[in-house]
Amino acid sequence: MTTDALLPPQARAKRTFLFLQGPSSPLFSKCAAGLEERGHACLRINLNIGDWIFWRRRGGVNYRGRRERWPEFVRDFMARNGVTDLLLLGEERPYHKAAVLAAKALGIDIHVVEMGYMRPDWVTFERDGISSNSHFPREPQRILAAAAGLPDPDWTVRYRHRFVVEAGYDLLYNLPNVFLWFLYPHYRRHALFHPLAEYAGWVLRLLRKKRTEAQTQETCGRLLGSGAPFFVYPLQLQTDYQLRAHSPFANQQEAISRIVSSFAAHAAGNHQLLVKLHPLDNGLIDWRAHIESEAQRHGISGRIHTIDGGNLDRLIDAAVGLVTVNSTAALGAFRKHKPVKTLGSAVFDTPGLSYPGPLDAFWKDPFPAERALEDAFFRLLAQEYQVRGNFYSDAGSSAAADAIVHRLVGTSGEGRAAAHNSQT
Repeated sequence: MTTDALLPPQARAKRTFLFLQGPSSPLFSKCAAGLEERGHACLRINLNIGDWIFWRRRGGVNYRGRRERWPEFVRDFMARNGVTDLLLLGEERPYHKAAVLAAKALGIDIHVVEMGYMRPDWVTFERDGISSNSHFPREPQRILAAAAGLPDPDWTVRYRHRFVVEAGYDLLYNLPNVFLWFLYPHYRRHALFHPLAEYAGWVLRLLRKKRTEAQTQETCGRLLGSGAPFFVYPLQLQTDYQLRAHSPFANQQEAISRIVSSFAAHAAGNHQLLVKLHPLDNGLIDWRAHIESEAQRHGISGRIHTIDGGNLDRLIDAAVGLVTVNSTAALGAFRKHKPVKTLGSAVFDTPGLSYPGPLDAFWKDPFPAERALEDAFFRLLAQEYQVRGNFYSDAGSSAAADAIVHRLVGTSGEGRAAAHNSQT
């Protein structure tokens, strides 16, 4: 196993934070700066050159060993360096799962960052994990009690970023990993597709954008003009761990098959299903052809429509309801008081919020969430499980970093109470 030397114990630090892989943005580096200003020590284990590029500060150690040796290494590293807190982006990546298991065995606090449930202006910050691993209460009465007295969320968008910035950060992270792979020869990606294949897919999708937008406008215009009742099914990314780790489906094909077969057997004959591709889908799988094949297999090809583009909010406005595995698109439907059926684990899969019955029954008698529970859900989610900001703009990542540091250590940086009290 080849690694850089371990750092010496941080005996004089109040707490020692270990950062693993984060978003392709300055967020984790800014969090570390804020924590160090308050007297805490910050360490980082770089698993690839992209990790190193987005850290570039003291406290970094490079792991160049094999993945099968990683659990032993990370446990030893945390024990030797007196790590008190572990921060990472998503807890289901193979390297992260091993680190989380080791952290739990050592009594180390775990903090998970993800894209905000209430995006685009929020970042998810939870203790231990998201979805199946989230501490968000699932019982309606607990949600109502916990949200009592909390303010309504401020939905004003404060931090915007351009797609070109997000794409630039992604390239800055992934391209060095492709061409300088020999610097970390044993690193294994968690993504399903090679980065160059993904970029080629996105380029081809951009080249087809004018045509697909015209097709989307034609399909939506025809569907809305017909007056036929329809449901919306927004696809998630095939690589999304929400789908891969927090649902009963091994992949998106299984989810599509389940939803299409249920719709064919149980939806009223005049009902339509509108499937919307994810805006960041790489185009490497022909979802339109796959969905049409499923529709033909069940004899309903004229009732299922697939679009690449369109305004999801406007479609939800006109829809009967929304069905999803566990996409955060469901929150847009809740805000519009539309019925939602969730098929995977999610913080919003609560009776009285998401449709409580089976999918087969949802098509026949969908009903929306209870207003009081809906309002309480958003108040509690915004106050305790989200922070304002984003990953990719300078102002947004600074705001998110400041809020995360405050959740972790408070303004004074004393003790662990602030980190725990804000999430229980």
